[in-house]
Amino acid sequence: MSSRDYSEAGATATANGGGTGRVTMGVAWAVLLLGLWLWGREVTDVRHGISAPTTGDVAAVGRPAQAELPPAVQPLRGARPQRLDIPSMGVRAPVVARGLDRDGAIDPPAYDQPGVVGWYAGGARPGATGTALFVGHVDTESRPAVFYKLSALRIGETIRVARADGTVAEFTVDDVQVLGRDDFDAQQAYGVRQSGRAELRLVTCGGTFDKTSRTYTANVVVSAYLSGTGA
Repeated sequence: MSSRDYSEAGATATANGGGTGRVTMGVAWAVLLLGLWLWGREVTDVRHGISAPTTGDVAAVGRPAQAELPPAVQPLRGARPQRLDIPSMGVRAPVVARGLDRDGAIDPPAYDQPGVVGWYAGGARPGATGTALFVGHVDTESRPAVFYKLSALRIGETIRVARADGTVAEFTVDDVQVLGRDDFDAQQAYGVRQSGRAELRLVTCGGTFDKTSRTYTANVVVSAYLSGTGA
Protein backbone atom coordinates (compact mmCIF):
# COMPACT_ATOMS: atom_id res chain seq x y z
CA MET A 1 0.00 0.00 0.00
CA SER A 2 1.44 3.39 -1.00
CA SER A 3 1.43 6.51 1.12
CA ARG A 4 -1.46 7.84 -0.98
CA ASP A 5 -3.52 4.82 0.08
CA TYR A 6 -2.68 5.47 3.70
CA SER A 7 -5.96 7.14 4.63
CA GLU A 8 -8.07 5.18 2.19
CA ALA A 9 -8.64 1.84 3.90
CA GLY A 10 -10.30 0.76 7.10
CA ALA A 11 -12.89 -1.37 8.85
CA THR A 12 -14.83 -1.33 12.10
CA ALA A 13 -12.99 0.42 14.89
CA THR A 14 -11.77 -1.76 17.72
CA ALA A 15 -12.52 1.16 20.02
CA ASN A 16 -16.17 0.86 19.03
CA GLY A 17 -16.30 -2.85 19.75
CA GLY A 18 -15.55 -4.18 16.28
CA GLY A 19 -13.87 -7.54 16.01
CA THR A 20 -11.50 -6.88 13.12
CA GLY A 21 -10.14 -3.43 13.83
CA ARG A 22 -9.20 -0.82 11.26
CA VAL A 23 -7.11 -2.07 8.40
CA THR A 24 -5.17 1.15 8.25
CA MET A 25 -4.20 4.01 10.48
CA GLY A 26 -4.59 7.52 9.66
CA VAL A 27 -3.42 10.87 8.71
CA ALA A 28 -5.24 12.10 5.65
CA TRP A 29 -2.01 12.55 3.75
CA ALA A 30 -3.59 14.02 0.66
CA VAL A 31 -5.05 16.78 2.82
CA LEU A 32 -1.61 17.61 4.15
CA LEU A 33 -0.46 18.45 0.63
CA LEU A 34 -2.77 21.45 0.67
CA GLY A 35 -0.57 23.00 3.33
CA LEU A 36 2.83 22.44 1.75
CA TRP A 37 2.94 25.85 0.15
CA LEU A 38 2.45 27.48 3.53
CA TRP A 39 5.50 25.99 5.25
CA GLY A 40 8.21 28.59 5.60
CA ARG A 41 5.68 31.40 5.29
CA GLU A 42 4.22 33.47 8.10
CA VAL A 43 0.45 33.71 7.85
CA THR A 44 -1.18 36.00 10.37
CA ASP A 45 -4.76 36.75 11.36
CA VAL A 46 -5.55 33.07 11.62
CA ARG A 47 -8.70 32.51 13.62
CA HIS A 48 -8.50 30.39 16.74
CA GLY A 49 -11.03 27.92 18.00
CA ILE A 50 -11.65 24.59 19.61
CA SER A 51 -14.11 21.91 18.75
CA ALA A 52 -15.48 18.86 20.49
CA PRO A 53 -16.77 16.35 17.97
CA THR A 54 -16.87 12.62 18.24
CA THR A 55 -13.70 11.49 16.50
CA GLY A 56 -12.06 8.28 15.39
CA ASP A 57 -9.96 8.34 18.55
CA VAL A 58 -11.49 9.79 21.73
CA ALA A 59 -14.33 12.29 21.98
CA ALA A 60 -12.97 15.66 23.05
CA VAL A 61 -14.83 16.73 26.18
CA GLY A 62 -14.59 19.38 28.85
CA ARG A 63 -12.15 21.72 27.15
CA PRO A 64 -12.01 25.17 28.76
CA ALA A 65 -13.34 28.00 26.64
CA GLN A 66 -10.51 30.20 27.89
CA ALA A 67 -7.19 29.29 29.43
CA GLU A 68 -4.48 31.53 30.85
CA LEU A 69 -1.41 30.68 28.84
CA PRO A 70 2.28 31.40 29.44
CA PRO A 71 4.03 33.89 27.15
CA ALA A 72 5.91 32.74 24.09
CA VAL A 73 9.71 32.67 24.33
CA GLN A 74 12.28 33.53 21.69
CA PRO A 75 12.83 30.83 19.05
CA LEU A 76 15.84 28.54 19.37
CA ARG A 77 18.55 27.61 16.93
CA GLY A 78 17.43 24.87 14.60
CA ALA A 79 18.00 21.26 15.74
CA ARG A 80 16.53 17.99 14.57
CA PRO A 81 13.85 16.39 16.76
CA GLN A 82 14.51 13.02 18.36
CA ARG A 83 11.55 12.36 20.65
CA LEU A 84 8.07 13.75 21.23
CA ASP A 85 6.61 13.69 24.75
CA ILE A 86 2.99 14.50 25.59
CA PRO A 87 2.68 13.83 29.33
CA SER A 88 -1.12 14.15 29.51
CA MET A 89 -1.49 11.46 26.81
CA GLY A 90 1.25 9.20 28.13
CA VAL A 91 3.09 9.60 24.83
CA ARG A 92 6.87 9.24 24.68
CA ALA A 93 7.56 8.56 21.03
CA PRO A 94 10.63 8.47 18.80
CA VAL A 95 10.59 10.90 15.88
CA VAL A 96 11.68 10.07 12.36
CA ALA A 97 12.34 12.58 9.59
CA ARG A 98 10.08 12.20 6.57
CA GLY A 99 10.12 13.77 3.14
CA LEU A 100 7.98 13.53 0.04
CA ASP A 101 7.59 10.44 -2.10
CA ARG A 102 7.89 10.45 -5.89
CA ASP A 103 4.23 11.39 -6.18
CA GLY A 104 4.71 14.46 -4.04
CA ALA A 105 2.93 13.07 -0.99
CA ILE A 106 4.39 13.00 2.50
CA ASP A 107 6.08 9.67 3.08
CA PRO A 108 4.45 8.44 6.32
CA PRO A 109 5.94 6.38 9.13
CA ALA A 110 5.92 2.66 8.44
CA TYR A 111 2.71 0.75 9.08
CA ASP A 112 4.49 -1.55 11.51
CA GLN A 113 5.63 1.42 13.62
CA PRO A 114 2.39 2.84 15.03
CA GLY A 115 4.23 4.33 18.01
CA VAL A 116 6.52 6.46 15.84
CA VAL A 117 5.90 10.12 14.97
CA GLY A 118 6.88 11.56 11.61
CA TRP A 119 8.40 15.05 11.25
CA TYR A 120 8.28 16.80 7.89
CA ALA A 121 11.99 17.51 7.42
CA GLY A 122 11.38 19.96 4.58
CA GLY A 123 9.72 22.38 6.98
CA ALA A 124 10.78 24.17 10.15
CA ARG A 125 12.72 22.43 12.89
CA PRO A 126 10.81 22.37 16.19
CA GLY A 127 11.82 25.29 18.37
CA ALA A 128 13.03 27.39 15.44
CA THR A 129 10.98 30.18 13.87
CA GLY A 130 8.07 28.89 11.80
CA THR A 131 5.70 25.96 11.98
CA ALA A 132 7.11 22.46 12.56
CA LEU A 133 4.79 19.68 11.44
CA PHE A 134 4.43 16.29 13.15
CA VAL A 135 2.12 13.55 11.89
CA GLY A 136 1.16 10.22 13.42
CA HIS A 137 -1.18 7.26 13.12
CA VAL A 138 -4.43 7.25 15.03
CA ASP A 139 -4.88 3.46 15.15
CA THR A 140 -3.79 0.11 13.70
CA GLU A 141 -5.54 -3.09 12.73
CA SER A 142 -5.77 -4.13 16.35
CA ARG A 143 -5.01 -1.27 18.71
CA PRO A 144 -4.68 2.49 19.20
CA ALA A 145 -1.61 4.23 17.80
CA VAL A 146 0.51 7.15 18.96
CA PHE A 147 -2.03 9.94 18.28
CA TYR A 148 -5.15 8.04 19.31
CA LYS A 149 -6.00 10.55 22.04
CA LEU A 150 -4.89 13.67 20.19
CA SER A 151 -8.32 15.30 20.01
CA ALA A 152 -8.61 15.09 23.81
CA LEU A 153 -5.67 17.42 24.41
CA ARG A 154 -6.58 20.53 26.37
CA ILE A 155 -5.53 24.09 25.76
CA GLY A 156 -2.67 24.91 28.13
CA GLU A 157 -1.20 21.40 28.19
CA THR A 158 2.46 20.79 27.43
CA ILE A 159 4.20 19.10 24.51
CA ARG A 160 7.96 18.50 24.71
CA VAL A 161 10.35 17.84 21.85
CA ALA A 162 13.79 16.44 22.69
CA ARG A 163 16.28 17.72 20.12
CA ALA A 164 19.60 16.49 18.77
CA ASP A 165 21.53 19.33 20.42
CA GLY A 166 20.53 18.07 23.88
CA THR A 167 17.86 20.70 24.51
CA VAL A 168 14.14 20.18 25.01
CA ALA A 169 11.73 22.57 23.33
CA GLU A 170 8.60 22.95 25.45
CA PHE A 171 5.39 23.94 23.70
CA THR A 172 2.03 25.01 25.10
CA VAL A 173 -1.16 23.92 23.34
CA ASP A 174 -3.24 26.93 22.28
CA ASP A 175 -5.70 25.43 19.82
CA VAL A 176 -7.32 22.05 19.13
CA GLN A 177 -9.55 21.65 16.09
CA VAL A 178 -11.13 18.99 13.95
CA LEU A 179 -11.22 20.23 10.37
CA GLY A 180 -13.48 18.48 7.89
CA ARG A 181 -11.90 17.32 4.66
CA ASP A 182 -14.55 18.94 2.47
CA ASP A 183 -13.93 22.41 3.87
CA PHE A 184 -10.29 22.00 4.91
CA ASP A 185 -8.49 25.34 5.20
CA ALA A 186 -4.73 24.95 4.74
CA GLN A 187 -4.06 28.44 6.07
CA GLN A 188 -6.01 27.67 9.20
CA ALA A 189 -4.17 24.40 9.73
CA TYR A 190 -0.61 25.35 8.89
CA GLY A 191 -0.30 29.13 8.97
CA VAL A 192 1.89 30.74 11.64
CA ARG A 193 -0.47 32.16 14.25
CA GLN A 194 1.86 34.95 15.36
CA SER A 195 4.77 36.33 13.37
CA GLY A 196 8.21 35.48 14.71
CA ARG A 197 7.11 32.61 16.96
CA ALA A 198 8.25 29.00 16.99
CA GLU A 199 5.12 26.92 16.54
CA LEU A 200 4.16 23.27 16.34
CA ARG A 201 1.36 21.34 14.63
CA LEU A 202 0.37 17.77 15.43
CA VAL A 203 -1.92 16.17 12.86
CA THR A 204 -3.84 12.90 12.66
CA CYS A 205 -7.18 11.65 11.38
CA GLY A 206 -10.44 12.44 13.10
CA GLY A 207 -14.14 12.75 12.50
CA THR A 208 -15.78 9.46 11.61
CA PHE A 209 -14.61 6.60 9.44
CA ASP A 210 -16.65 6.25 6.25
CA LYS A 211 -16.73 2.58 5.26
CA THR A 212 -18.05 3.38 1.80
CA SER A 213 -15.33 5.82 0.78
CA ARG A 214 -12.82 4.15 3.12
CA THR A 215 -11.61 7.51 4.39
CA TYR A 216 -11.79 9.56 7.55
CA THR A 217 -13.97 12.63 7.35
CA ALA A 218 -11.64 15.08 9.10
CA ASN A 219 -8.21 15.86 10.49
CA VAL A 220 -7.39 16.61 14.12
CA VAL A 221 -5.00 19.59 14.18
CA VAL A 222 -3.31 20.62 17.43
CA SER A 223 -1.48 23.94 17.49
CA ALA A 224 1.15 24.86 20.08
CA TYR A 225 3.85 27.51 20.53
CA LEU A 226 7.28 27.55 22.15
CA SER A 227 6.90 28.57 25.77
CA GLY A 228 10.07 27.24 27.45
CA THR A 229 13.18 25.13 27.18
CA GLY A 230 14.80 22.37 29.17
CA ALA A 231 17.59 19.84 29.01
